[in-house]
Amino acid sequence: MEPPLIGITAGNDPRTPGQYVIRWDYVRSIEQAGGIPVILAPSGAALHSRLTTRLDGLLLTGGVDIEPSAYRESCHPSVKRTSPERDEFEFKLTKTALQQKMPILGICRGLQVLNVVTGGSLFQDIPTMIGSQISHDDSKRQRHELAHQITVKTGSRLYEVLRMEKLWVNSFHHQSAKNLGHDLIPVAWADDGVIEVLELPNSHFVMGIQWHPESFWNRDQTFLALFQSFIAAARTFNECNSASFTL
Repeated sequence: MEPPLIGITAGNDPRTPGQYVIRWDYVRSIEQAGGIPVILAPSGAALHSRLTTRLDGLLLTGGVDIEPSAYRESCHPSVKRTSPERDEFEFKLTKTALQQKMPILGICRGLQVLNVVTGGSLFQDIPTMIGSQISHDDSKRQRHELAHQITVKTGSRLYEVLRMEKLWVNSFHHQSAKNLGHDLIPVAWADDGVIEVLELPNSHFVMGIQWHPESFWNRDQTFLALFQSFIAAARTFNECNSASFTL
């Protein structure tokens, strides 16, 4: 059996016009866990259904804020950079992947995409809307630098993968999940109550993570198990689809 193909979404930052942007940590993490990375550039074309039929898993990456109109809110002053093109592309991809029961791993913005696509909303700015004492977004921090502790719900998929109730994570976000999307449940929180992980129960693997576990691929191996679990689910998805096609 060939390694599963994992679609990894790339961004288009308004500060770098004419370029698609993706951190290589995502690619390395998928490779390290046993998957084959396939980079997906935002496109206005209706390719999402054709793309997902060729993929075994979807990794939604970090990036600019989601346009607040997507969850029926006006824009907070802190929202400086959005990409409606990327929003539309990732929303369609995610909806199709959910319909097909494809494994999905959402990281940072990816958690927020997953929540919005399923009908949820976001706190557009943690400092002004929640007033936390925790620094969730510090531009001076290194990508692999630990920022704060989180608490994991026992019995969750996250707990079954990591086997830890408390752990330290890095953090580069000023937004977080507010009203939850349909059927999503929170399974990890920062000490200020900010949701750090969302899961879709009884799925092959649908998980949104607010921190950046990919940043540790060549350092601490604590989070390698997350990617290995995701790849294992993608491999099962591939095998099930292959069996159905054969029949």
